Amino acid sequence: MAYQRVPVILRRTRIEDPYVDFLTDTLEKYPRPHSSRLFQMAQERGYPGSASHLRRVVARLRPRKAPEPFLRLSKLPAEEAQVDWGCFGAVSVGRAQRKLYAFVMTLSWSRMIWLQFFFDMQMSSFLQGHVDAFSFFGGTARSLLYDNLKSAVIERDGSAIRFNECLLELATHFGFEPRAAAPRRGNEKGRVERSIRYIRDNFFAAREFRSIARLNEEARLWSVEVSAKRRWPQDDTKQVSEVFAEEQAKLRDLPNDEFLTHEIKAVSIGRTPWLRFDTNDYSVPAKYVRRVVDVLATHDRIRVVADGDVSAAHPRCFDRRASIEDPVHTEELKHFKRKARQASAGDRLRAAAPAVEEFLHRGAERGHNIGGLVSRLLNLLDSHGGEELEAAVIEVNARGIVSANAVSLLLEQRARALGKNPVLPARLPRQELQELTVRQADLAKYDDVSEDQSTDEDTDSKEEPNA
Repeated sequence: MAYQRVPVILRRTRIEDPYVDFLTDTLEKYPRPHSSRLFQMAQERGYPGSASHLRRVVARLRPRKAPEPFLRLSKLPAEEAQVDWGCFGAVSVGRAQRKLYAFVMTLSWSRMIWLQFFFDMQMSSFLQGHVDAFSFFGGTARSLLYDNLKSAVIERDGSAIRFNECLLELATHFGFEPRAAAPRRGNEKGRVERSIRYIRDNFFAAREFRSIARLNEEARLWSVEVSAKRRWPQDDTKQVSEVFAEEQAKLRDLPNDEFLTHEIKAVSIGRTPWLRFDTNDYSVPAKYVRRVVDVLATHDRIRVVADGDVSAAHPRCFDRRASIEDPVHTEELKHFKRKARQASAGDRLRAAAPAVEEFLHRGAERGHNIGGLVSRLLNLLDSHGGEELEAAVIEVNARGIVSANAVSLLLEQRARALGKNPVLPARLPRQELQELTVRQADLAKYDDVSEDQSTDEDTDSKEEPNA
């Protein structure tokens, strides 16, 4: 009788085998405990292995949630567009480091993409992205789908959604319906999320940043010449641009009036005619110092509004602690300061010699340089005094003359007649030198030194013959 040999398969015993049933039962009751807690519980039951080894065992035994199937969502032409932000790191702008964000809008049917970069995700940038996207597409879709970002959704309780009022104003102006995707349902707005991933790989990768204006020019060119020429996912025999041409004809028409997207901020101006906005200084007319004005800021312009009028406009600067100056404001400030100095000097002259008012009035009628006349009369006031100047100006006015030289001549004649020799003050070029006080030295010390020197000289002269 022949016997058949049956092969025996030997299985090596592993250190976790005695604890697998315990781990499985525990995970069925408590699916979410951390592996470190399970390691402690296994050690209490004699487990000799390491924590890292048990972590791998737990990962294998932990029950997994069954994958959720999703329906493929199909859209009709001009039915929907999807909107989202993408963060693209930080870039250097002068001395500043700015975060770079991409506003992306994708038409759900044709997959046409609008791409625009900003340095923030403020409401003004969010609205500007919409306006520029609608202009690029030539119309609007019937509904726009958003993630639950604060620029779109203020609060949400299930299906009850309170949209941002600014977004509702935009939707009313352009005639579209805002909708919000369900939380943790990325498949609902998968078209725009795939567009952002496509932008990272196909447009932004290995691209050098020069300026945001240059980057947006390159993005617009890329949208037309590269992105629009890719194959349409639903039919690879067509390009996105061809399908977009069909969808564009069905988009809602754009309104004729403009939608304002600027940010408004009240700014207080100090003693100097400059206002600070977003860490940078912008010049304003000198008359607005010590006042509060409204700043209307967009992604490329800064406008200053006071008394209902635009008093200043500058290109937007995204540097840090930069000064953006309008030469017109500088000239206005110089003129203002010059007039202020002349007004102050004129007040001093009128207070000391009231007849100067008539003298300057006749000078203005004859086209004389009023600033020069005021400067000369101030010098004469300092050297002769107010009473003498008043008498001289009255006599000059009586003769109908407008000449500072005539006033000076009369003052000198009056001084000589009275036996006076007036000391004319030297006009120093700098104000701080004019205000410098020089103390008079004690001349008795110089007399003592002079006497000592004369005594020494006499002694030396007497000793020379004996030398």
